Amino acid sequence: MAKFNLVANPTFKAKVGIPVAGGEPVEVEFTFKHRTKTALEEFIATREKQGDVETFMEMVSGWGLADEFNKENVTVLLENYIGAALETFRVYLDQLVQARLKNS
Repeated sequence: MAKFNLVANPTFKAKVGIPVAGGEPVEVEFTFKHRTKTALEEFIATREKQGDVETFMEMVSGWGLADEFNKENVTVLLENYIGAALETFRVYLDQLVQARLKNS
């Protein structure tokens, strides 16, 4: 029998293909913060008033890059790779929703 807990782990890892101008996306593994259904709905509802860096910091708690995970380096990432914020958000939502669908 598969191991299953009613309460999900507080974090999960997933790879995001960071779009690179003129090249192929580069996969980076991120550690994401898990949210319940209600918490995810609240998170999505408040995105309009938040910038990309704030949204990213509220979704992600770590990454598989040599550079330290902090607000300054997140800002550098999002400034240099414009599609990174949207792709990371998309993967985050997909992971949470797919996890819900697979566990339904």
